[in-house]
Amino acid sequence: MRTFEELERLHAAGGDDPRGAGRVKLICVRTGGGEHETPSRVAVTVAGGVEGDRWARDPEREVGEQVTLMSARVAALIASDVAPLHAAGDNFLVDLDLSTEALPVGTRLRLGTAVLEISAVPHTGCRKYAARFGHDALKWANHVSTRGRRLRGVNCSVVADGEVAVGDVVEVIAAPAF
Repeated sequence: MRTFEELERLHAAGGDDPRGAGRVKLICVRTGGGEHETPSRVAVTVAGGVEGDRWARDPEREVGEQVTLMSARVAALIASDVAPLHAAGDNFLVDLDLSTEALPVGTRLRLGTAVLEISAVPHTGCRKYAARFGHDALKWANHVSTRGRRLRGVNCSVVADGEVAVGDVVEVIAAPAF
């Protein structure tokens, strides 16, 4: 498992994720009990989120946590050789800048034919994340100096049903009006 300093150094050396548009690199459906499936395409709905994902079965679910996105580059850094790429459990790994500067709360994204909106609910790591990738990875994702980069990813709600496939374009379609 990588240290905080190693993660920071490797992330800085890797360059920036693109802004405005990118691609879906991996789809992850959290089926429950820590199990994940990685289909090549999935339906996304306002009513149920990602088809088959445990979110729809959670009685305490919150619409602001309906779908999660994470940088594929960050996922690869933390997974390194200790876990599969989907281990973080985020629904979509993307090559897109997820920072608060690039995607403020309320920004709308098109993934395939679905439309998502960036939620105000922060996406932070938990004890499962620390167990899978180490405490330094959790500290790196949530540290005050890195929090604005949203290294752990971002929560979204679904605003328009659609289908998303690996390789589909992810694009910003509407920025919030301030």
